[in-house]
Order: sequence, then C-alpha cells, then structure tokens
Amino acid sequence: MNTERPVTEAELHAYVDEQLPAERRREIDAYLGERPEEAQRVEAYRAQKRDLHALFDPVLDEAPPPRIVHAARPRTPWYLQRVAAGLAIALISGATGWAVRDAMQAPDERSTVARGSGGAIEVAASSGFVQRAAVAHAVYSPDQRRAVEIDAAHEEQLLTWLSKRMGAPIRAPHLQALGYALEGGRLLPGGQSPVAQFMYRDEAGSKLTLYVSNEIADLGAAGEVSGASKNTETAFRFAQQGPINVFYWVDGPFGYAISAGADRAVLARVSAEVYRQLGR
Repeated sequence: MNTERPVTEAELHAYVDEQLPAERRREIDAYLGERPEEAQRVEAYRAQKRDLHALFDPVLDEAPPPRIVHAARPRTPWYLQRVAAGLAIALISGATGWAVRDAMQAPDERSTVARGSGGAIEVAASSGFVQRAAVAHAVYSPDQRRAVEIDAAHEEQLLTWLSKRMGAPIRAPHLQALGYALEGGRLLPGGQSPVAQFMYRDEAGSKLTLYVSNEIADLGAAGEVSGASKNTETAFRFAQQGPINVFYWVDGPFGYAISAGADRAVLARVSAEVYRQLGR
C-alpha cells in the first residue's frame, strides 16, 4: 500500500492516543499492516502508555498532603496537583516522560539498610532523583528497538562517551552472577545536568535499569545541602512508584537508583552488588 502522504512520527503517536480522524486512522492501519517492524514499534508505544498510566494514575486519586491540608494559606491547592499529574501522563505519552518530575509527589520511602547520616540521600530524594529514575525505567525498558543508545557490544565506547558528558569516570557494573546481562546504556537529562542509564535483562526478558547521577555534588555546591559533595556515608532506601520498585543510595558525589518490576529482595541483592563494584 502507498498512502498519499507519508506517515510521520507525530501521527504514529496520535494514532496510539486515538487522536486521528477515522479516514487517516484507516490509512495508517493499512500502512502498519504492511510493515511489521513499524507495527511492533507502535505496539511498544501502547505498552509504554499502559505502564505509564499504571505508574501515574494513582497520583490522581491521592489525598492532599498534610502540609497543604493544615496550611493556613496553601499555595498549591490539591486539585491543581491532580491537574499536574494528568498533564504528566499526557507529556510522557509524547515521549517526554522525564519532564513530569515536578508534578509528582514524593515517594513512600523506607530505610532498609542504613549506615551513618542520611543528609545527602534526603537531598537526592527531595530533588526528584527517585521519580526521574522510575520514569526513565518506565519509558525506555519496554522499547524493543531503541531501549539503549549504545549497546553492550560497544561498552568501552559507551563508558567513554558517558564519562565525557558527565565530567566524571563512569563504569557499568557486571551483574551476570545475579542473572542480569548488560544491554547497553544512554544519556538522559537530569535535574541540572546529564545522567547515565544502564539497562540489564535477565533470561526471561525482564528489564532492570541503573540510573547514575553526579548532581549531588552540584546540589552541595549550590548550597542546597551542606557537605553533600563530600558525602562519605551510605544509606540505602527503598521506594515504590506505581508498579516500579526502586532501591537508591548516595555514595560520595554520586547518586544511584536501581529500578525494576522485580521484588524488593531482588533489588536489594542487585544494589549490594552494584555498591560493591562501584564503591569508592
């Protein structure tokens, strides 16, 4: 089939969101029927949309946080937070998922293994670090064609590139002993500077991502936390963002987050191994 005009990427997203006129939708139905690879990519977009709704829909029904309920003159009414959460879903469906970090509530954080002060890790959590890690996992892990920018076959090139862009030596831990093989990685926008994401897959095809940021040093330099750039103690935390579980910690100037649909015990083992390999 040859459509009268080419099918654009924007139209494919509109197709997934059911925003096209009926006639154009029929044309794209026929277009995808003759292009299995494109049809598979569109189905991956649908899967991303389902995952992201599962991740963010609960925010729409959250009760207003106590600081707003009890404030004499609340600056941010709870109903505006619901609007922001709905907007976040729409933005992510358009492949701009990391932009929702300011619309989300802080996760339910529970300390699991702690050593020393939690000052730096509290800053990491309050800066949206955990939310960004979970969103990045939700957006990229379902993608079958572009899950990573540079694959594991070019690991040295990937690490050189990430280290240069982040201005610090970056390494990818090897997790084969825990059943996860490195697929590759990519560079992502963080809160103030680039961050790295490494993706791993087990034999069943389940994905796990490691999100690495050195923004803690930047926050300390900006005066948001005293001594954050010189953090010398580590605290591990567990958080849940919808169906995604996250283990995260701060070690020196680096923040790390392991995200997956796997249970808490699995993430704890993976986090311990990553810490062992990447620790100072």
